[in-house]
Amino acid sequence: MAIFKVLYQEDKAEVIIRENTQVRYFDAVSEEQVRRYLIDRPYNIEFVQKLEGAHLEYEQKADNYSVEKI
Repeated sequence: MAIFKVLYQEDKAEVIIRENTQVRYFDAVSEEQVRRYLIDRPYNIEFVQKLEGAHLEYEQKADNYSVEKI
């Protein structure tokens, strides 16, 4: 399992605007598993990033850091 950071807009029809970007974290086996898990939601996914090492440690310090297990 690994931690993935998903950057997305709340609405698939919404144009990607960095200021409106939302973030969620998932514990999953792969990026593909994360994307399949979110397919039925109305999200406009910008980017899915696997977090490791120092980057993961940095993200874990964020106020909004909460991991959802898939």
